[in-house]
Amino acid sequence: MTVPFYTLISKDPRTQARRGVVHTAHGDIQAPFFMPVGTRATVKTLSQEDLRAIGAEIELSNTYHLFLRPGLEIIGAAGGLHKFMSWERPILTDSGGYQVFSLTDWRKLTDEGVEFQSHIDGLKHFLTPERVMDIQAVFGSDMVMPLDECSPHPCAKDDAAGAVRRTSAWMRRTKDHFHKTGMDARGQKLFCIVQGSCYRDLREQSARELTAMDTDGCAIGGVSVGESVAEMFEVLGWTIGMLPEHKPRYFMGIGMPDQIVKAVGMGIDMFDTVVPTRYGRYGTCFTDKGTIVIRNGKYKADFSPLDPECACPTCKNYSRAYVRHLFNTSETLGLRLAAYHNVHYYVNLMRRIRAAIDAGRYAEFQQEFLQNYGSGLI
Repeated sequence: MTVPFYTLISKDPRTQARRGVVHTAHGDIQAPFFMPVGTRATVKTLSQEDLRAIGAEIELSNTYHLFLRPGLEIIGAAGGLHKFMSWERPILTDSGGYQVFSLTDWRKLTDEGVEFQSHIDGLKHFLTPERVMDIQAVFGSDMVMPLDECSPHPCAKDDAAGAVRRTSAWMRRTKDHFHKTGMDARGQKLFCIVQGSCYRDLREQSARELTAMDTDGCAIGGVSVGESVAEMFEVLGWTIGMLPEHKPRYFMGIGMPDQIVKAVGMGIDMFDTVVPTRYGRYGTCFTDKGTIVIRNGKYKADFSPLDPECACPTCKNYSRAYVRHLFNTSETLGLRLAAYHNVHYYVNLMRRIRAAIDAGRYAEFQQEFLQNYGSGLI
């Protein structure tokens, strides 16, 4: 009997929050879930042993960066990305499209694909939808993302419409190549990415065209690119109901804890963001009551835990005063302790989210969380 990619277990009675399991060749993932971002095959300052101890069930890596360094030859010789980075659990790799399209002075876009200059050495490369699949086939990642055109913000409607057209055309080529080369037979799963900027008719057009192609999962892209949080959730509201219920739904690149809690209540299953480690490197740490900027002087003689409600090693073993001292003396350990706490916080938040859905009380959990966090999303 074939195991489905996604199993829907239950839905919250008063919201659209859903509880499920994503099944991959490298293990099951309890949904909703957060993917720590290992851009260059590592989550900054953390080891794979750290991630396993934290309880992360999946990691996200970046196709663009790994294609440039160390390159396909090295990752292929290692036996794929799982072996190269010593991570036996599931991996999702993005297409690299976002990184390429952010290089506005370094790339040339055509219907065939995108030519870009490496930010490392200036060498030119050409990515097509087919080439992006070939790269991720070498990686052996469990979930693969297609080449799509990510519209910036703001974006003229004609430009956004062109991106929707090209994204759909590239998706057709991607799916053909994905099956032709046997990636599906090797257990890899393919997502589509809905585009359309902040235009409702374009978002709906993109969702219709892409879901008709029957990919394994569906993502909402082109968000968190400069639009307001209100606009981002407006886009989600237009799009979420058009995505199939029997497939995992991925809201790409967000976000802050309150954004994740809100989006789960609207029916999203998958999240990724660099926020926990990026904020941690600058001394910003997450709690249920908002963020703590640990560099601030008020923590100089504060010997309480970073977060009294947290059971991570940082909070169990080190005081706010000590972590502040590490940051203010430029000690690397400070970066690591803050990153560990933040990633632990995000992974544990997802556990609590799942428990609330299991208990049929996600509406209450969401309201309480957003109030305590001081969120404007209530």
